Amino acid sequence: MASYALRRILGAIPTLLIIITLAFFMMRLAPGGPFDSQRRLPAEIEHNIEKAYDLDKPIYEQYFLYLGRLAHGDLGPSYKSKDFTVTQLIAEGLPVSAKLGLSAMILALLFGTGLGIMAALKQNKLSDHAVMSIAMFGITIPNFVTAPLLTLLFGVYGLKVFGVDISLPVAGWNGGALRNMILPVTVLALPQIAIIARLVRGSMVEVLHSNYVRTARAKGLSNYTIVVQHALRAAVLPLVSYLGPAVAQLVTGSLIVEQIFGLPGIGRYFVLAAVNRDYTLVLGVVIFYAAFIILLNLLADLLYAVLDPRVSYRT
Repeated sequence: MASYALRRILGAIPTLLIIITLAFFMMRLAPGGPFDSQRRLPAEIEHNIEKAYDLDKPIYEQYFLYLGRLAHGDLGPSYKSKDFTVTQLIAEGLPVSAKLGLSAMILALLFGTGLGIMAALKQNKLSDHAVMSIAMFGITIPNFVTAPLLTLLFGVYGLKVFGVDISLPVAGWNGGALRNMILPVTVLALPQIAIIARLVRGSMVEVLHSNYVRTARAKGLSNYTIVVQHALRAAVLPLVSYLGPAVAQLVTGSLIVEQIFGLPGIGRYFVLAAVNRDYTLVLGVVIFYAAFIILLNLLADLLYAVLDPRVSYRT
């Protein structure tokens, strides 16, 4: 398994190189530049700034200079946040995005798996149709709709239940306080709950009709034993494959959610960097995001082999 992991990591290098190359040239092709502003700088000052950041050189030379610095682990300085490097900004935003993303994924796994199992056990009954309908509803509604609705409901209007005010903060991080996390975590978790519920339900239905589950029922085992000890392990295999990119997406931050709730995570940095043409910060976030997805997909494949004895990566 170690040799398989090493081969996957080495094979990921060309993929990362392609991603870096595409992102680099696409950013350069976009109109405008990092030092464009409404107030025109004197030509000499503008030339000196571009020279300091190697922007006066041909684009192909800039590309190879960037790859050379990247090979030494240097993501470069931020063009807009002049007192920070790209590495420092990512390190500053990662704890916020990671805390939000992991909280949302844990919430999604708990509720999504439970709803999926319940729907599978009540296949083609009212509860099954209700869960799948709600799941489809949750998948189709995007975050940029859910977030403002919850903000209006719990923040602006101040929802009250039995006379108790349960209004919540609609912006700000406040050191990761629980009240500030409830709304963004909920918005991030809702579509994941729906997707996981559908995945688990479909997989569980298939497993419950398999031969070894029929044998377990013939032996007189209880439904709890059959579901928890026999069916669930096989039913979560499709979910394991899905978790790799899903966790990467949540942990690296939702662009829309962090922007709406004013959270200082990686997603918000990425949006601001793209708007301001902060080339190095955009590239740094893209590289981090791509490497994180590759790593989590590798971990998901290794976990898949642990859960399914039929899968082996031995050479």
